[in-house]
Amino acid sequence: MKATHNPPTPAPVNTPADLLRMAALYLRRHGWTQGTYYDIYEPADFLTPPACAAGAIGIACAGHRVEHFSQLEPDALADYLATLGVFVDYLDTTAPVFLVDPDGYLTDEHTSPYSWNDDPARTAEQVVTALGAAADEWDRLHNQGGEL
Repeated sequence: MKATHNPPTPAPVNTPADLLRMAALYLRRHGWTQGTYYDIYEPADFLTPPACAAGAIGIACAGHRVEHFSQLEPDALADYLATLGVFVDYLDTTAPVFLVDPDGYLTDEHTSPYSWNDDPARTAEQVVTALGAAADEWDRLHNQGGEL
């Protein structure tokens, strides 16, 4: 390499916090839906349909609409699963689900981001806010926002 050549710049690595913020921005710009990844009234070739929280995370990871996370490329799938896991961890701390097992014992289950999103009382603003708060929490836990 000559002194005047610049080395290639590696592709940026998105953290789960980055992807959660991208998902929140997507929902703000294109809308939110419940019961399905994308608004069922939009045709399949519509590139930016309203999405649920998981659908918006999928778009953030893939860079385009995917009908199911199983359609993601391996790297995007790894990002999706990691980011969805961070979101579930956040929901577990802010909206834990407690169930009673058949023997009458209280069990602590992970909060499903799908049923949390689809709760009839849920609002778009709550979803966008939770995605941003989960991103902030990831940054805090991984010291991405400065010294602790």
